[in-house]
Amino acid sequence: MARLEEIKNGASVRGIASAQSAQVLSVDWIGDQAINVVYRDHNGTVAESVLYRDDEHRLEVEQNGRPWSFDADGALLRLVTEANRIKLAHYFDPYLAIHTSQVDPLPHQISAVYGEMLPRQPLRFLLADDPGAGKTIMAGLLIKELIARSDLERCLVVAPGSLVEQWQDELGQKFNLEFDILTRDMIETSRSGNPFNDHDRLIVRLDMLARNEELQEKLTSTREWDFVICDEAHRMSATYFGGEVKYTKRYQVGLKLGEVCRHLLLMSATPHNGKEEDFQLFMALLDGDRFEGRFRDGVHYADTEDMMRRLTKEELLRFDGRPLFPERRAYTVKYQLSDQEAALYTAVTDYVRTEMNRVQRFAEGDNKKRNNVGFALQILQRRLASSPAAIYQSLKRRRERLKNELGEARIAAKGRRSGIADPSVNPDMLRNIEEYGQEEIDELEDLISTGATTAETVEQLAIEVETLKGLESMALGVLRSGLDAKWSQLNRILDEDLMVDVDGNRRKLIIFTEPKDTLHYLLDKVRSRLGNAEAVEVIHGGVAREERRKVIERFMQDKDLLVLIANDAAGEGVNLQRGHLMVNYDLPWNPNKIEQRFGRIHRIGQTEVCHLWNLVAADTREGEVYARLLEKLETAREALGGRVYDVLGELFEGTALKDLLFEAIQYGEQEEVKARLLQQVDGAVDQAHLLELLRRRALTNDTMPEAKVEELRIEMERAEALRLQPHHIQSFFVEAFQHLGGRLKRREEGRWEITHVPVRIRERDRQIGTGAPIQKQYERICFEKDKINQQPVAAFICPGHPLLEAVISLVREQYEQIMRQGAILVDDTDSGDELSAIFLLEHTVQDGRVTSIGKPHVISQRLQFAAIDKVGNTVNAGIAPHLNLRPATMEEIETVRDQLEESWLTTELEKTAVRFATVELAQGHVAEVRARRIPEIEKVEQEVRARLKKEINYWDSRAFELKEEEKAGKRTRLNWQNAQRRAEDLAERQKRRMDQLERERFISSQPPRVRGGMVVIPRGLLDARISMSGSNAPQPFTTDSEARRRIELAAMEAVMKVEQALGNIPTDVSDQKIGYDIASYDPDTKHLRFIEVKGRADGADTVMITRQEIITSLHEPDKYILAVVQVENGLARDPRYVRGPLADHEPSFEHTAIQFHLARLLERAEVPQ
Repeated sequence: MARLEEIKNGASVRGIASAQSAQVLSVDWIGDQAINVVYRDHNGTVAESVLYRDDEHRLEVEQNGRPWSFDADGALLRLVTEANRIKLAHYFDPYLAIHTSQVDPLPHQISAVYGEMLPRQPLRFLLADDPGAGKTIMAGLLIKELIARSDLERCLVVAPGSLVEQWQDELGQKFNLEFDILTRDMIETSRSGNPFNDHDRLIVRLDMLARNEELQEKLTSTREWDFVICDEAHRMSATYFGGEVKYTKRYQVGLKLGEVCRHLLLMSATPHNGKEEDFQLFMALLDGDRFEGRFRDGVHYADTEDMMRRLTKEELLRFDGRPLFPERRAYTVKYQLSDQEAALYTAVTDYVRTEMNRVQRFAEGDNKKRNNVGFALQILQRRLASSPAAIYQSLKRRRERLKNELGEARIAAKGRRSGIADPSVNPDMLRNIEEYGQEEIDELEDLISTGATTAETVEQLAIEVETLKGLESMALGVLRSGLDAKWSQLNRILDEDLMVDVDGNRRKLIIFTEPKDTLHYLLDKVRSRLGNAEAVEVIHGGVAREERRKVIERFMQDKDLLVLIANDAAGEGVNLQRGHLMVNYDLPWNPNKIEQRFGRIHRIGQTEVCHLWNLVAADTREGEVYARLLEKLETAREALGGRVYDVLGELFEGTALKDLLFEAIQYGEQEEVKARLLQQVDGAVDQAHLLELLRRRALTNDTMPEAKVEELRIEMERAEALRLQPHHIQSFFVEAFQHLGGRLKRREEGRWEITHVPVRIRERDRQIGTGAPIQKQYERICFEKDKINQQPVAAFICPGHPLLEAVISLVREQYEQIMRQGAILVDDTDSGDELSAIFLLEHTVQDGRVTSIGKPHVISQRLQFAAIDKVGNTVNAGIAPHLNLRPATMEEIETVRDQLEESWLTTELEKTAVRFATVELAQGHVAEVRARRIPEIEKVEQEVRARLKKEINYWDSRAFELKEEEKAGKRTRLNWQNAQRRAEDLAERQKRRMDQLERERFISSQPPRVRGGMVVIPRGLLDARISMSGSNAPQPFTTDSEARRRIELAAMEAVMKVEQALGNIPTDVSDQKIGYDIASYDPDTKHLRFIEVKGRADGADTVMITRQEIITSLHEPDKYILAVVQVENGLARDPRYVRGPLADHEPSFEHTAIQFHLARLLERAEVPQ
């Protein structure tokens, strides 16, 4: 209990707003029974409260007059300080997501996440790297980094239906991020009536949203999303048609998504369809003001460099500078149909042509029938080219379906009938068939190919059934004959030299087909050909998700699975880079699918040259056109390289390839038609056209030069040395978990078993957890990625894991007040003779915006340890000084009691720390943020102002023209008042946007905050006092601190000279206190060497190594060097290098330093080289 009179400025008081401690900033009396208190709570938030006499029972003054008592338990201070450091891990490990995810990101992925996207506030960005570049990995890293920065609680991923499960798998398996897929059942059973409110991490199918307006209403009425990601975002398209914008339902969903989130990321490898006005409509999803109005050439120019990143496959490099993707080669394999196959081809093609002519004559005005029958006939023609099994089964199913319809029509005595295509078929689905999952496509094709017909009477239907009966009989004859020229050609490919490796072992092969009938036909033939059923597997739309995953896993891991036969269910979103050989048994009529299929093997992780064989029947009408295309592509590849495969989907502008192929089927016997079709193919693959497509496809000037990759690799090596995972996380978790009552045992190397998780840890998870609930026991846990997938599989404990988060939360709640109370610690490696204090300082930069809950909008934060001596000198104390310090014993505290009671520790200590933070930390921090943000804001302002001004002028001018026309008596489509209103609305929008940008420009500093502190007793001071007392206790340091400093300087100078003599480029980083003293760049290996320098006086027999130095050596065992330099009379002897880790595993949490025998270290040492 504390009286109101005890509540004074600077005091730390519990009970003002909660049980947590708060710092009093000001006190104003209201009469003599109440006070108005302004305070800063434990989160740094400034607030005020009125306290009455009735409140005195819950008030407790922790510090009365003196800001810091430094009498807390030193061991607990170390524990809670480390808990805070891990909770705020991104301050100390700038690549935290990389170190805590099961990925090994590449240079272009790291630069996208950490260079392009993470610094942007807010993020409105298009990530447009090539297919196979790993955009999902970039998104996962970005999500984890935003979570670490407390900038993301709610995240929504919108993707095509065929990719949602892959997103869920990759985010879960690689990043330990649990996302739910929105299902119809989830919508119907929503507790709140709105599934978007029930789930904070959700994946939604794009078309589920686009087709359901009620669901869109739920989306727009939900709480704001922190981050929305749209994969394959080019599907959210809009286009200008006849002077008006045609907005697709998907585009309208994209607009709504942009309105309900803070950060928006669009992902698409093909954002530009060749029309600049459509591209600008697409970019308006990110910023409607910058892309307002229709693009007018010569009037509008849009600079998108700050809104998107695009790198093509050819620009992507590995960390060693080698190209990321290997070469691609494709071969056109022509085959001739046998006489029996040719007769069947002619007969079926004549049937298709006849029916197409009929539908064009009889279905005038019935677009639905024309589309359905046309689609059905295309399917028949493609299945005719696929295999005897496919055309036989297709004809049989069509005959049986139409025969059933015929029977029903006769029973009903119907004289006339309409087509029998399922009326539920959505015309939009037919138009956008390529954008659906393979299972949906298979179902739709079977439905229409068996049912759509031109027959309008019972007699016509009967004639068609008889025709089909004859065709079916011919197809069965071909199937039973065993004559299959296409299979014979594949059989020969299976015998090619490329199919076996140098040891004679058969290599893995992927065969792509289309109909499931062909897929099963090939399955039997290839199994028979190889003589091993286990060597061949299939994937198609009907294979369940879990089974498909098992097949893919087996293909990637099992050397005995040699051939995978698949249709386009494996053409998108499936990684098959374990193989590098592929056959297109069926050529897709959409050429973009060739690149998609090729991309299954030509992707990250592929190290071999990729080979593709395209089978084509050159003596068929459509085969002749396709063969011409493939031959021209191969010629272009020789001149332009593998890049030609990246623009296959854009070759044919105006007329799609499938339309050219079907025209060849219908009219290919006409020489003038054939010549025109071949000319169109030649024009599409003309080298000048290809170069224009490649230029247009680039979109930006983004590059990834080798020098940038080299710079990034060096930065990553520095980050690897300083990372928190695994060793810092492991030692903290084991100590804190046991402190909270948990029980665990060491098992295999680097792996533990948890036998008991206390109830309070599990209860805390229920309060704060967002992922899977904490278990009562864990058979195995680990802290290193390579220890996860041993048996039994281990839970990976890292920042973000619910078990670690619950432990951190409890430690912070229980001991947070200790950080401001302070404790006394000892530095066993410091030879000095003066006390110092170390403070943990936090600094925040904000702009003029406010968050949705009314708080200042933070755009950057930093955390730093600073050391202060008795005269007020303040320096950087390193990244984790508390870990190198041990709690002082009562005897040691009494030994230096006189210094502990000096006035500098009892008066203005915190003010000195805040003054340092304000001048040295905050000022530079604000300047740095302004230097980055102001140019970004000015660029946006310039673009928005220019675009909106032109649109305002356009509509002002248009209003004047329309008014004059109306005065002259002319009828106008648009009245002048609407045009004038449009101009006024745009002017208002411009004003609002300029106001918002002005708030973003108002960048300022919040007052720095002291989060914790400690007093440090140097070992040198204790030794000096022991020496004065006449004790014979061993003293690791000379009591002459100045002499000790001279030894250290001499040792540093000697090592710097040796590194320079070796041709390396050394940099002194000793003042950063990061676990090594010198970062030395080796130009030959292009790697850093991390060197810790230990200078020892002649005759010294021990070396003290800090905890941070030991852990750094464990993080970078191949690059870490302990340089030992013996110094005699101020002269340094030649340095000796001890390479590799300084311990077998990380020291336990209570160990702050390890003393090594100098002689034993020198036995391991070698001459620098």
